[in-house]
Amino acid sequence: EVARIDATVRLAEATALVRDLVNTPAADMGPPDLEEVARDLGRRFGAHVAVTRGDDLATGYPMIHAVGRAADRQFAPRLIELHWGDPAHPRIAIVGKGICFDSGGLDIKPSSAMRLMKKDMGGAAHALALARLVMGANLPVRLHLLVPAAENAIGTNAFRPGDILSSRKGISVEIGNTDAEGRLVLGDALTRAGEEQPEIILDFATLTGAARVALGPDLPALFTDDDAMADGIAQAGTAGDDPVWRLPLWDGYAEMMKSEVADINNAGEGGFAGAITAALFLRRFVPDGVAWAHFDTFAWRASARSGRPKGGDALGLRAVFAWLQGRYLRENG
Repeated sequence: EVARIDATVRLAEATALVRDLVNTPAADMGPPDLEEVARDLGRRFGAHVAVTRGDDLATGYPMIHAVGRAADRQFAPRLIELHWGDPAHPRIAIVGKGICFDSGGLDIKPSSAMRLMKKDMGGAAHALALARLVMGANLPVRLHLLVPAAENAIGTNAFRPGDILSSRKGISVEIGNTDAEGRLVLGDALTRAGEEQPEIILDFATLTGAARVALGPDLPALFTDDDAMADGIAQAGTAGDDPVWRLPLWDGYAEMMKSEVADINNAGEGGFAGAITAALFLRRFVPDGVAWAHFDTFAWRASARSGRPKGGDALGLRAVFAWLQGRYLRENG
């Protein structure tokens, strides 16, 4: 029907945005390029964009700084923030992991695992696309988009296994593995998101191989303590042919990330439940009382299907947007 054409076009454009960003080689899609995408959105929708970059991150966002500091200066790490909407409307935060290339750091990945690491900013691509959909539909919300963008590079000043990092929240983090860097940048960004007291925080990340082992490439893992949110997003995904699958935030596994020298270790011991322990790590940085959902998405399609070309892909994007529409358009009549 004609009335749905504009909305359908916006969904198609958002999906294409995710695909284009993920498919672009890392040399051409570094932290400054993600920043420019956010600035383009700001100009288009009248949003305010603020960026903290380079050594300015060292005090306020020490984990983002540590992960990205070994990269070439032109790819300096940064936290990109976009604010949009009426401050009187309900506040929501959308956070996306923007690791533009992941060598694994000093815990270097084998070449076979590094081959697709241009897609490790897939969470940021989803967050940017979702922000575009929210603004394009003029949802009655106060939007806060946060993209911690960095390259996890190898250099003489790279952060090391065994280092202890401070964090914006004040939690000390022992580095068990420099290849578990996504949760570090997200931790500082989630803390910043919580400072604005949103009613909802949504984060997207290509966070763990464990989620792919558990669910395969087509199903993003959904983690949340909010049953109503989980059910609503899952139903929207089923209705819109964009499924997600909930995995448990199993408190008993928090012991796997214990540290003898810091508040928490960034890498779980034993190799079990990697997607769950990563989500439990992130939860430490989310304020109590805020509805939070974390999506561990693959952001990639290894082989083409009808309407879904090989390469970068938006997985979970339409489900979350449909749920947001249902929540906020219904609340406002």
